[in-house]
Amino acid sequence: MFIKKGIFLLVVFIFLGCSSRQYVPSSSGSYKYKPKSTTTKIKNSANMHRATMRPYTVMGKTYYPTKVSVNDSFSGIASWYGPNFHNKKTSNGEYYNMYDMTAAHKTLPMNTMLRVTNLDNSKQIIVRINDRGPFVKSRIIDLSNEAAHRIDMVKKGTAPVRIEVVGFDGVVGGQNATKSVVLENYYVQIGAFRNKNGAYRYASRYKKVNNLYTSDVTKGLKNGIALYRVYLKGFKSESEARDFIAKGDFSGAYILRK
Repeated sequence: MFIKKGIFLLVVFIFLGCSSRQYVPSSSGSYKYKPKSTTTKIKNSANMHRATMRPYTVMGKTYYPTKVSVNDSFSGIASWYGPNFHNKKTSNGEYYNMYDMTAAHKTLPMNTMLRVTNLDNSKQIIVRINDRGPFVKSRIIDLSNEAAHRIDMVKKGTAPVRIEVVGFDGVVGGQNATKSVVLENYYVQIGAFRNKNGAYRYASRYKKVNNLYTSDVTKGLKNGIALYRVYLKGFKSESEARDFIAKGDFSGAYILRK
């Protein structure tokens, strides 16, 4: 694992403890499976959320943790990890317990609650995100050993799944059901013009940046005179927006929140 910016080394050491793991193949696991109840304490501090929502880089690819809302759903391939990582630190600072109903995801906020459906047999479970991964193409979630057993995918090793957001902060539904994890939208202003046509020409020039961000124009007033601001949208966190500005591609750029 390799991190581009030194300032994230400590964060990655603490919060990406299992990111470089090798995935458990279907032939693995000569151990005797003994499910048991657990009492893992959930880490859910504001500091933890700030740290785990920062962009991070694994194997040359940068991932941007993003906001989600209840009822958002995604499809892909699930894998699982078990005894080789039992009691090792996860990305949010907890210790992985193979008997807990937890999972790893590349970008969902920590403690997001998901309903996972095995599309091969329609079996469903509820899991909590407490780790990052899986960093394998096409795989969208890495389930704990216990979770994988409950939807009958351990022998096969992987399974096609649908994941649905059902809550946050370790809670399913309730008050959380109407909220997103991140309530703010982040934009980066890249220009301001008195001339309307000039603003729209500039926005058109940058209508798609890095295949991630799109431009837009808003009209406002400054000293009683019309001012057209050009900004980029599509940033999933404040850290992502700050990293973009730090590259220096747009002189005088700054973050807007809406």
